[in-house]
Amino acid sequence: MTKYFITIAGNIGVGKSTLVQLISERVGWEPVFEAVSENPYLADFYEDMQRWSFQSQVFFLSRRLQQHHSLLQHPNSIIQDRSVYEDAEIFARNLFEQGDMNERDWASYMDLYKTLTLLLKPPDLVIYLKASVPTLRRRISQRGRDYERGIADEYLDRLNKLYDEWANNFTFSPVLIIDTNNLNYVQYEEHLEQIWKSIDHRLQGKDFLAL
Repeated sequence: MTKYFITIAGNIGVGKSTLVQLISERVGWEPVFEAVSENPYLADFYEDMQRWSFQSQVFFLSRRLQQHHSLLQHPNSIIQDRSVYEDAEIFARNLFEQGDMNERDWASYMDLYKTLTLLLKPPDLVIYLKASVPTLRRRISQRGRDYERGIADEYLDRLNKLYDEWANNFTFSPVLIIDTNNLNYVQYEEHLEQIWKSIDHRLQGKDFLAL
């Protein structure tokens, strides 16, 4: 039986964790959710983002790289919620572009990130779930996490643009892009089946219709 390492990527509220759980239940892969580690720089970061963004992002990067490395040793197929690549290419890049990480720190961070990722085996497939800002806003509201309610639409839009650029230029692994605006794979089994067929076809190297 083939062992797979699959990563699901996408913006806040798009439905990554839910799809990880549903696919794992459907095919017996082990779900891997975001590692929860207390970032010792986080309080300082929120007080002064420009001063502490580099240290905070390096901490997150190190934890994500550790998780990625440990998953490569796993004996069974796994499906992961969010990748090491997103930490750098989306969230750290956004800090730099909005002026909360200076150019010298950004260059050092990206040099470290690129060097380390060259040493890691990439996933067999990256699944990028995309959705419009109104769809993301609706889903964030539905799941009712208080700390997410203050996220601005402008922030979600910036992340969407970074995600689109990243997914279209990612070369470490094959990328399956799924537009989730008109999909509800929690409520409709046929929507989950559509997604699974696209994943399976891509893993088998077959042609498929993008969703």
